Amino acid sequence: MQTYVIIMVALVVVMTVMDMLHKQSAKYFFANAKKAKANATTQLSAGDKVGIAAATIATDVLSAGEFHNPVRRLVHLLTMYGFILFNAATAVMIFTANGADATWTQIWHIGAIMLLVGSFWFWFAFKVDVVAEGNSPFSIDLKRDAFSLSLMATSVAALIWSFNTGNGANVKGWEFGFVILATASLFGGVYWSKFSHMFFKPFAAYDKRITKADGSAENLPTITRDESEQQQRHSMELLVDAPMDMGLGIKREKPQHY
Repeated sequence: MQTYVIIMVALVVVMTVMDMLHKQSAKYFFANAKKAKANATTQLSAGDKVGIAAATIATDVLSAGEFHNPVRRLVHLLTMYGFILFNAATAVMIFTANGADATWTQIWHIGAIMLLVGSFWFWFAFKVDVVAEGNSPFSIDLKRDAFSLSLMATSVAALIWSFNTGNGANVKGWEFGFVILATASLFGGVYWSKFSHMFFKPFAAYDKRITKADGSAENLPTITRDESEQQQRHSMELLVDAPMDMGLGIKREKPQHY
């Protein structure tokens, strides 16, 4: 199993790099950062950047602060921390002498259950094409849904394997094969799934905070409708005295009427 885990880790690294090269995400990120630096209106100190990095980790990474819906945030945190606990416990049990310790076994099961609840909750309640487009949750596109499906399969396979082996089944029976298949699709399918976005999101969140702090504003216009310069434009004459929240958009309801 140690060899298998090492192969899976290597696949994640290699396929993440392949994904970066294919999408040119790293090239875009650094080019955009260079452009933003040129447009910055405030020079940030090293201390400022450390503080922003700490805020990014605390808010955007550890507590999923980008989700304003508390239930959606809970779903994300269940999935994320379940995934972390499950994989950390797996690594400890396979690579260390403490593998047979009951504490790590409990952590492994807690992680698997959290991953199962979070991934299935997301699939049936928050998946975009289900919630916003009214599609059936059983409508599957492997290219689009590979990451979610492999997460769900991994948690289900792990718990079935644990339950059946605990009741006398062969440790390397069909249940074990199910675990291998599910985890291979998860870690071996990084290039075709959304797995690699987990590595990009913290950097994107940090960059967004940096551009806000240094005034470069992600290279976007910063002038707003309530500024005098904007109000003097001919096309703005009818909106000069209008409230800032004016517009039909404020009456819009979530697209869930299917």
